[in-house]
Amino acid sequence: QVQLVESGGGLVQAEGSLRLSCRGTGRPFSSLGMGWFRQAPGKERQFVATTDWSGEKTDYADSVKGRFTISRDNVKATLFLQMNSLKPEDTAVYYCAASTWAVHGTKNDYEYGFWGPGTPVTVSS
Repeated sequence: QVQLVESGGGLVQAEGSLRLSCRGTGRPFSSLGMGWFRQAPGKERQFVATTDWSGEKTDYADSVKGRFTISRDNVKATLFLQMNSLKPEDTAVYYCAASTWAVHGTKNDYEYGFWGPGTPVTVSS
């Protein structure tokens, strides 16, 4: 089992920045592929970013490329999402997810077996 808890969400003005964190426990963090997803009110869950077990390989949704950066600290068992130049359309609940077998990272939510409870991000215009 893997337990995930996100933090760092909040209210920010457009063009501002936030840094989300996700602490993982239960399994060696370096054995996990990790991802960030988000879900806006009334919309389906959407892929945001993913990283492999080492943090060296990353991938992003087109809508966040150049603005968001995913990273991880395996010693501290923590995943990060640095979000810059935020837009109102980035408003959503952000979830981190862990995969015990897609260790190279994946965009597919069905490949993640463990999810955090989410942290809300609101971007005002």
